[in-house]
Amino acid sequence: MTTTEFLVTGMTCGHCEMSVREEVQEVPGVTGVEVSHQTGRLAVTSDQPVNDAVVLAAVQEAGYQGVRSA
Repeated sequence: MTTTEFLVTGMTCGHCEMSVREEVQEVPGVTGVEVSHQTGRLAVTSDQPVNDAVVLAAVQEAGYQGVRSA
């Protein structure tokens, strides 16, 4: 199992979190998503590493910007 963390900007509420969660959960291979509008943290769990660009495209589809955490 792999967990990859991202920093998402622009989220201000629980609805924002839900939008990001719904989009990222559709990425093939993703088994879990934790997201917090308070910290901007997005943790993506998967059986095998997922492509960062695909996850970030899902974040953008939800209406937000993101980068992979160091």
